[in-house]
Amino acid sequence: MQTNNPLRPPDKGRIPVAILLSEDAQVIDYSGPWEVFQDVTNPKTSQDAFQLYTVAETKHPLKVSGGMKVLPDYDFRSAPLPKVLVIPAQNGESVATLNWIRKCAKHADVVMSVCAGAFLLAKTGLLDGKQATTIAGAYKMLEMSYPKVKVQRGVRFVESGNLACSGGLSAGIDLALRVVTRYFGPDVADETASTMEYMGKGWLDPHDTGDLYARIQKYRKPPFCPVCDVSVGKTITCQYKGQAYYFCAQSCKKAFLASPEKYLTVKGL
Repeated sequence: MQTNNPLRPPDKGRIPVAILLSEDAQVIDYSGPWEVFQDVTNPKTSQDAFQLYTVAETKHPLKVSGGMKVLPDYDFRSAPLPKVLVIPAQNGESVATLNWIRKCAKHADVVMSVCAGAFLLAKTGLLDGKQATTIAGAYKMLEMSYPKVKVQRGVRFVESGNLACSGGLSAGIDLALRVVTRYFGPDVADETASTMEYMGKGWLDPHDTGDLYARIQKYRKPPFCPVCDVSVGKTITCQYKGQAYYFCAQSCKKAFLASPEKYLTVKGL
């Protein structure tokens, strides 16, 4: 099977993969791709194919999702430039962080966001005019926050040049397997998925998602926040043109009241 849009691995040595971290980074967003890349053997050298390391603005310990503590390997000054950069959902969006992503993007084969990491990638401006996706419950928010980005719904991942975005959480595994495919072909990616006992097939066809998004719709219960489109309670509310609206946070209510019509004219999930 021929691989479309292939990448050339180095003749010797490993492919450097940087995981960008900050406070509250979502563990599965980066641990899923980490597991994929660590399990790949270069068929030509019979050695590990990827060199993995974590990077943060400082080397101080970070508390990521669920309370896990992580000690970054590098800060922005000391980190080697990666050929693959993984951006999970996280809270860090400092000027230094945005500039480091832009710097990496000039040299990387792939800059990949996972889940709401798309918001951080979009904030750099690199996604302007390009296709992107994110976790299903945040399609609308990404579209509203970054109107120059072409948000794709109901896919496991999308690629735009050397930029790529996956859907939420486990979709990062599919995108990582797609990166493996581009470097080493589908047989190596399939062997890696088998090693992980990963049953998903989204890396083979990001549009073939079965009834996944239909099931997401099924379990979503109204009311929905008109800003970020997630299911909410009825604690934070307002009235607009005789209609009650409910919000997941005061910040969403404030954004809605500043410009109600723009949120009501954009489709949700």
